Amino acid sequence: MKIKFVLVLALLIGLWSCKKESEKFVFEKPEETRFTKIALIEKLDEPMEIEVLRDGKIIFIERKGKIRMFEPETGLVKDIGFLRVYFEAEDGLLGLAKDPDFYSNNWIYLYYSPEGEHSINRLSRFTLLDDLLVPESEVILMEIPHFRGCCHSGGSIEFDSKGNLYLSLGDDTTPFESDNYNPIDEREGRPGNVDAQRSSSNSNDLRGAILRITPQKDGTYTIPEGNLFPVGTPNTRPEIYVMGNRNPFRISVDPKTGYLYWGEVGPDAQKDSLARGPRGYDEVNQAKSAGFFGWPYFIGDNKPYWYYDFEKQESVFEYDPNAPVNNSPNNTGINILPPAQKAMIWYPYSESEDFPMLGSGGRNAMAGPVYYHDLFPKSDVKFPKYYDGKLFVYDWMRNWIFTVNFDEEGNYAGMEEFMPGTKFDKPIDMQFGPDGSLYVLEYGTYWSAQNDDSGIYRIEFSAGNRKPIAKASADKKQGAAPMKVSFSSDGSLDFDGDQLEFEWDFYGDGSQISKETNPDFTYGKPGEFTALLTVKDAGGLKSHATVSISVGNEPPVISFEWEGNRSFYWGKPTKTYRVKVEDKEDGSLVGGGILPEQVIVVWDFLKEGFDKIVVSEGHQQGENTAQLIGQNLAVKSGCNACHGVDNASVGPSYNEVASRYETNAEAAKLLVQKVINGGSGVWGERLMPSHAHLKEADILQMVEYILSLSPNAKVNQKNRLGIEGKVTLDQHDKEGTYLLTASYRDKGGNGIGPILRREQLQLRHPLLLAADADFFQGTAKSNYQDSRLIKFTENNSFLGFEKVDLNQIEGLTLSIDPNRREGWFEIRLGSANGPVIGKTDVISNKNRPEDAKGKWFEIFVPFQREESISDIYLVFRTETGVDIWSSFLLNTVYFKGK
Repeated sequence: MKIKFVLVLALLIGLWSCKKESEKFVFEKPEETRFTKIALIEKLDEPMEIEVLRDGKIIFIERKGKIRMFEPETGLVKDIGFLRVYFEAEDGLLGLAKDPDFYSNNWIYLYYSPEGEHSINRLSRFTLLDDLLVPESEVILMEIPHFRGCCHSGGSIEFDSKGNLYLSLGDDTTPFESDNYNPIDEREGRPGNVDAQRSSSNSNDLRGAILRITPQKDGTYTIPEGNLFPVGTPNTRPEIYVMGNRNPFRISVDPKTGYLYWGEVGPDAQKDSLARGPRGYDEVNQAKSAGFFGWPYFIGDNKPYWYYDFEKQESVFEYDPNAPVNNSPNNTGINILPPAQKAMIWYPYSESEDFPMLGSGGRNAMAGPVYYHDLFPKSDVKFPKYYDGKLFVYDWMRNWIFTVNFDEEGNYAGMEEFMPGTKFDKPIDMQFGPDGSLYVLEYGTYWSAQNDDSGIYRIEFSAGNRKPIAKASADKKQGAAPMKVSFSSDGSLDFDGDQLEFEWDFYGDGSQISKETNPDFTYGKPGEFTALLTVKDAGGLKSHATVSISVGNEPPVISFEWEGNRSFYWGKPTKTYRVKVEDKEDGSLVGGGILPEQVIVVWDFLKEGFDKIVVSEGHQQGENTAQLIGQNLAVKSGCNACHGVDNASVGPSYNEVASRYETNAEAAKLLVQKVINGGSGVWGERLMPSHAHLKEADILQMVEYILSLSPNAKVNQKNRLGIEGKVTLDQHDKEGTYLLTASYRDKGGNGIGPILRREQLQLRHPLLLAADADFFQGTAKSNYQDSRLIKFTENNSFLGFEKVDLNQIEGLTLSIDPNRREGWFEIRLGSANGPVIGKTDVISNKNRPEDAKGKWFEIFVPFQREESISDIYLVFRTETGVDIWSSFLLNTVYFKGK
């Protein structure tokens, strides 16, 4: 019996030990290589907040007023709405949240600065109809006064699990008048935004607080129990949940505990002052319940500031965190405030004594979500249990993400950096998606700019061996037999770092195999083939990619004989042109195998420029350039969410619309107004929302594309030309692009169907915005008084224009603002390191021309004589330095013709 008992006991101990080891393994910190950061969409224009939907779509907002949606099925982004906003300083479209019952009511909430004379910010509810924002559905919940020009707007929106909406508001106070310490300037006659006591510590003001309200279906709101001031308390606002905030820019709510977290962007003072008080700190705060968090009297762990008499320039007393009092003449609320609450985490510019792991440098604290493993029961990519109950915090300036641990009482118990080896570019919002992966919105390097390194990224976790990614491409996909093809597996990868094996099956039937990474193969007979690439990792997991190859019909070749420069126009000249078409199977225009009427030549003028994407996207579609542009605009504006080309959806199909209006001479004008104004009744009770935010010229092009789908439409023949003749460039005023497009669809051959090819000559106005260049490095796109400009932020930064015809061009005229910096430009051919064909002297404000007026002045850079078509680069050089805040500015580039 004793032996049996010992054996059983040993067995139980062994099982218990295994269980403990198993639990230890589950909660062991996962290796960073187990996380994969995947780019979903990049090159956004000041993105602010996101909402991840359960179908994988992502709603996000951009500060200048766009509401946009990422669609995972296509990998593309469409605009779903637009608000006209005031977007100077820190204002604009700032906050986004979906309603807790979004999937039944389609409501979203936006916090924004409406354009106009009134200095207010607004919280509104909108309805989405088939993934489009309906402007007329706006219900205004509240409007808050805000001093435009500077500073601290806040604007983050979050819901808790009980349906309460939280909105963060900054103190609306300039820090610069107070030497970046606490702004409490009470002097009479001073500007209205120099005393944060009128906002952050004012119980009767919503600014400098995080509000908590419960929105109602009728567009009103109620006050939940537990806010800082009960309803009816004199000289208070019941909406306030926490007050005493400087700039709570990003907030989050724990979905289980209901605790509120926020990052507090602190003041800029670099050193402690005996006369004023502590240096600046950023904070990460936790509110388990309503409270006062100290600003502008305390910072960090309640480090007190001095009451400073700005009139006498005297420090009178230190504030007491246990009994803060607001006696400012600008205060309209109660005088005796609740005791100040300490920050959970605080850190200065220099290395923190309390939280040294956070490093040093610029700072901009933000609070992300709290993760719970059991909220995502069915997912292969959700985060492991190691992160259960941890808060994700991040810093916009330092580009790190940390996770915060809590004890059983929910108090701070430590933190560690998340994915320290991964590059983040100004994270500005993050959210766990329905699959338990982390979606990160990155603003990009430079403030108030469209950044190429901005985007939305998904971070997934994989516990085991991950399948490799196969990418396959070919240098040629169509042609006559025999056809040599160079295949490439570039882009294939394995997230675990395994060595990969490659296998190419050129016919897709196993008859011709290559184990090379990037093989060449010659197809000797006509046919339609699918080349299959198989990529296998060390663990035996495989992935596949295919390339379609069509052999037997050589695509036609189209070219233009054209008089003069092929990139730009000067004046209003008349030009002679001739189209040449050659096809290996069909013959040529010259030889007679191709008839002139089989070649479609179209002449177009676009008043507001040209989207180059149109040509590549439509390369195998349609015959008319205007149709392609209209089609592209329809897709980008989100019209395809409600209308199919052939099939009715929410609205009628495009073909139905074209057929109904094909005999109506006023159809285009009529439909443009219908799109702008919205309405219902024409196609039953289906409602089309207003699209007044779209440009009328764009709407006209979309309408003409739709009408062109009828075979009887006159628009099909619009701007049709012969294969040779003359065109006059006389439709432009100050800008615009002329397009000469020739297309030919061959007859097919050897069992291969017809191939459509198109060639296009684009003639632009020679005055270009620098922000419309094709290549950028070390620069930022910015906005200044409605002018899109380029900021050169480092030595050897550059921008470039693609495939410029330099024939008859003698140089560039640059519109420049040195912005108290100095440097020079080198004009280089082919690349940023290519041969120098032009160079300026050192440019600074000191040598600006005497006749220069205003901010900008012009510098002419002559060229060496060039007759080539080449990429051209403007490389900025400096010996005195530039940076993100003090940048050399370029507005326009003018290509001067001879």
